[in-house]
Amino acid sequence: MTDIALAIIGGTGLYKLAELQDVTSHEPRTRYGMPSGPVRVGTLDGHRVAFMARHGEGHSVPPHKVNYRANLAALQALGARRVLALNTVGGITERFGPRALACPDQLIDYTWGRISTICEEEGTEVLHVDFGEPYTRSLRQAVVAAATKAHVVLVDGGCYGATQGPRLETRAEIVRMRRDGCDLVGMTGMPEAGLAREMGLDYACLAIVANWAAGAGPDPDEVITLQDVLDNVSAASAGLPALLKSLLAG
Repeated sequence: MTDIALAIIGGTGLYKLAELQDVTSHEPRTRYGMPSGPVRVGTLDGHRVAFMARHGEGHSVPPHKVNYRANLAALQALGARRVLALNTVGGITERFGPRALACPDQLIDYTWGRISTICEEEGTEVLHVDFGEPYTRSLRQAVVAAATKAHVVLVDGGCYGATQGPRLETRAEIVRMRRDGCDLVGMTGMPEAGLAREMGLDYACLAIVANWAAGAGPDPDEVITLQDVLDNVSAASAGLPALLKSLLAG
């Protein structure tokens, strides 16, 4: 299959793409093992689109256990060349409050212990890919332009800080991240972005802000609940179908 216009990886609260039609399911085994779950391939406004739930469709895979290499390899094997990652995140700085959509242009990796390269196995070629600009500029610009065309409010730019999870961060950690220059915090931005670059995939992040990070909002004592996260993801995703259709229309 070589005609997939876009592959989408869904994060927390985004386990399916209801707008897909004529859906077929694929469970490709890759050289890195099995992906988080099936890849659903269908049509959206006449374009072939692949969708995968990063944590599995029942949210059974925690962020540090996601087989990021297998997920990307499965999409690539089905013919995907462009990947749009949907990441549920917390907001750190003022422009990135709950229910905002953002397309970051930078990231900082705070994760540890994850397999972060396709050069892991003995005998594989050692790659030193350029990662100064971690998201593919052309795809990121296309996402921003698509949002404008679809009248979807989107914050252009920002720095995503990737933490280990699955626990949320302490207030002190968020203070450090703000000092480091992070605007958003999530648990799945890396090694996914780096692996996509090594695999030669165009990759961009569409961050969905589900909550203020610890101590970052107007109420520093706010307790973050899963229901609040899911409610905010649902509200923030309302414009997603229009944005995707605009992106696919080019």
